[in-house]
Amino acid sequence: MKTPSFASIKAMPSQCGAAAVELALVLPIFLVLFFGTLEFGRLIYLWNTVQEVSRNAARMAVVTDFSNATAITAIKRLAVFRTSDGTLPASAEVSNANINIQYLNAAGTVPAVMPLDPGDNISACLDATRTDSCIRYVEVKVCTAGACEPIPFVPLIGFLSAGAGSLSTLSLSIPIPISTVRMPVESLGFSGT
Repeated sequence: MKTPSFASIKAMPSQCGAAAVELALVLPIFLVLFFGTLEFGRLIYLWNTVQEVSRNAARMAVVTDFSNATAITAIKRLAVFRTSDGTLPASAEVSNANINIQYLNAAGTVPAVMPLDPGDNISACLDATRTDSCIRYVEVKVCTAGACEPIPFVPLIGFLSAGAGSLSTLSLSIPIPISTVRMPVESLGFSGT
């Protein structure tokens, strides 16, 4: 085997800096794909978790006294896995303020005259003249506070969000669907004593 001479080594083209140029070309594409995948995963997490939040709140609301404002506030906090006011873990978009709990009569509307407490609700359900005041269902929606619109998804990565200086092709405007769960009432906190 022949070893290369000094003259033949000097004739080879220099490769200094080629790796840095290749990295500069490939790294931005890789980072956009990597962070885009993370944000897509977080979006799917939010869609699924919002469904679970509304189911949890509905399950708790059907057995909790609707006339107790403190208990309703506790339901909203526990639904987003908190014991105090706050947001859903890994989500600045969804908080306990986004939980909307409504008590509905048999027609599916909010009663014009709400019963005073769970015992009065039982009386309203048994009284033929007060059936419009009888609470039959609990409906929980996870949506924006007030108008109950879909909650907008806000990417955590700055270059994927809309705003000054962002690339318009990468701007995301994806609403998190309104999650609605309607369940028939159970005890509504009635203790019988």
